[in-house]
Amino acid sequence: MAELRRTLRLYWVLQRASVRGAMQYRANAYIGMLCGAVWQGAGFAFIWVVMHTFPALGGWTLGEVAFLYGLRLTAHGVAMIPLFNVGSLEQLVREGTFDRYLLRPLDPLVQIMGSRLGLSQAGDLAVGVALLAVAGGTAGVEWTPGLVLFALTAIVGGALIEGAFYLGLSSLSLRLLDTFALRVFVDEMFSKFGSYPMKVFGGVTEWLLTFVLPVAFVAYLPAAVILDKFAHPLAYASPLVGLALFWLAHRLWRGQLKHYQSVGS
Repeated sequence: MAELRRTLRLYWVLQRASVRGAMQYRANAYIGMLCGAVWQGAGFAFIWVVMHTFPALGGWTLGEVAFLYGLRLTAHGVAMIPLFNVGSLEQLVREGTFDRYLLRPLDPLVQIMGSRLGLSQAGDLAVGVALLAVAGGTAGVEWTPGLVLFALTAIVGGALIEGAFYLGLSSLSLRLLDTFALRVFVDEMFSKFGSYPMKVFGGVTEWLLTFVLPVAFVAYLPAAVILDKFAHPLAYASPLVGLALFWLAHRLWRGQLKHYQSVGS
């Protein structure tokens, strides 16, 4: 426990230094956050246009789909703000600079995460929270303490699920050197399919997006409970699924780390 507290304290120190460094170029930081918000806003605008032609998708109204989109986007922001720099692992390995992290008396993963914060993903998070607030009212969500707690745990669970895949695939760079295409493919699966009700994709695809690539656990199943669409028991398992997958991703990271060979070896 003492070691965990020490690691968290050092991680916080690194993140504060990262933010101070980024804010030396305030215009660049704000533009990055604005670009993230505009990009995600454009994604929802497409859904808005589609739903003015089709009033409902899989039995979900525009307000309900907006809430689903906001829940997924919030989980995405929570995951990617701290994990953003893990995606640079392949570059660190190719350039040989990853060796520096191995020489320091701190977990290399903590060092990589703490060296650069995903400021552009803060824009994603802002849009997600705004959609949850506005769409929640439009969809008639009656927030109770229990429902708020459920929503918060669902966001954490969704963030852990998406973060687990991002960490796991990035860690393969220690041996495969380049996993960019694979990471982009999985990210597209989460962002594109995770923003719509699973019913619109059909039975087989819905099953695959629930039990093979657990996209449904990030937002669809929790949103269905919050919006009182249906009470699927798996919706309550999102945090547990997230914890299990992130634990496996960290195990994969540790395993790949043992097989790492420096570019100079």
